[in-house]
Amino acid sequence: MMKFFKLFSCFLFLYSNAQTNLALDVNPFIGTGGHGHTFPGAVAPFGMVQLSPDTRKDGSWDGCSGYHFSDSIIYGFSHTHLSGTGVSDWGDILITPANTNNGESGKGYGAKFSHKNETANAGYYSVKFNNGIEAELTTTDRVGIHRYKFTGDKAFVIIDLLHRDKRIDCHLELVDSITINGYRISEAWAKQQYCYFTMKLSKPIKNITYLKNSTYDLSWTSLQKEITEGAIIEFDIKDKKPLVVKVALSNVDNIGSAKNLQAEATVWDFDAYRKQAEKKWNRQLAKINVNEPDQNKKTIFYTSLYHCCIHPSLDMDADGRYRGRDNTVHTAQNYVHYNVFSLWDTYRALHPLFTIIEQKRTNDFINTFYNQYLEGKKLPVWELSSNETNCMIGYHSVSVIADAFTKGIKSYDTLALYKAMKDAASTDEFGIKKFYSKKFLEVNDQSESVSKSLEYAYDNWCIAQMGIRLKTKMFPNF
Repeated sequence: MMKFFKLFSCFLFLYSNAQTNLALDVNPFIGTGGHGHTFPGAVAPFGMVQLSPDTRKDGSWDGCSGYHFSDSIIYGFSHTHLSGTGVSDWGDILITPANTNNGESGKGYGAKFSHKNETANAGYYSVKFNNGIEAELTTTDRVGIHRYKFTGDKAFVIIDLLHRDKRIDCHLELVDSITINGYRISEAWAKQQYCYFTMKLSKPIKNITYLKNSTYDLSWTSLQKEITEGAIIEFDIKDKKPLVVKVALSNVDNIGSAKNLQAEATVWDFDAYRKQAEKKWNRQLAKINVNEPDQNKKTIFYTSLYHCCIHPSLDMDADGRYRGRDNTVHTAQNYVHYNVFSLWDTYRALHPLFTIIEQKRTNDFINTFYNQYLEGKKLPVWELSSNETNCMIGYHSVSVIADAFTKGIKSYDTLALYKAMKDAASTDEFGIKKFYSKKFLEVNDQSESVSKSLEYAYDNWCIAQMGIRLKTKMFPNF
């Protein structure tokens, strides 16, 4: 009888969740005002692509996520965004729908909008601009999907590779009448970030004008293999059908971005992709079931859980390749590679939550830590786009590892990780050696001396707990 009751209770739980569309309980606009630094656009759980509107062209404090609720102009939709950070980066591959061809990189395009014409929930965003163009966004894990409905008889899409971060290198070229390949290497918080893309269009290109040396040149062709900083693309819209744009990303190369597109987005059905994203978020959010009659409280909870599941972000192609901390290409073996580890912010509460609802991903995160250690000789502190920013203090990857290990989450080489943890505590950076000699840091030794003393002591305690548990009869001399 007890077995039947448990089975019946489980069925009721699954049935109740199946009847609830938790994705609609998420309000992505929460946090986009004030100093929240969140974005309202579309993203899959822990996805590589964060496709969202950009209302800020620079990396100012309240422009960290690219969008601020106080703004009234959207300059376009870029494919990478950071959520909740205190420093600006990303905003790669900006695309703007337009009904005139007055494109001038980052200056002469964009359109006004009203928040009353915006909609967003988990995995979906839409806006109707004041010029009448309607834009909808959704994503797969590695592909951003756009749908544009134009008014009038002119339709353009502007691509800007100069948007936001300092350009190190960039290029785009026409592959065929509906396909564009390109890349952008940029510098901001991450000193060298690679973003390759493959773009597919549901309508053939009527005309294309390239951006070269920050001016548009109708006579120039991509075959000249010089730096191209963007393009204005014109389409024929006599059939009155919407334009669908699919943009796949890779941090490795255009072979990777093309493979990602083929693996995840072969059809042109925008609504199917939207439903797929919604289904992923429902599955993700249903990991915590809240029985709350107050809809406002329910929205606050599930929006918070949604924000928890944006980063860390997928950082490998469908074939397993990724760009490592040593700036060479590697292939992940038996794990999924991630990036965006803001560990000072996340070791206290977010990663402990992941040990409950994301145990497999926790193993993947820790395997990512170890491979970053092998490639960069250092466990991550605040890693972004395969770059160590060294932002904030402590070496809190050791806390994440020790917490997971003590809870039985250990699908990784524990002895090798323990060595990496001890190495993290043995560097000659940020006053660590002086901390050992004095057992604390004085104000004249290091800035943030009290905080660093506390963080180092805690992290070392975590390493000790890991060591105590590893020291068994099997390893008497460990």
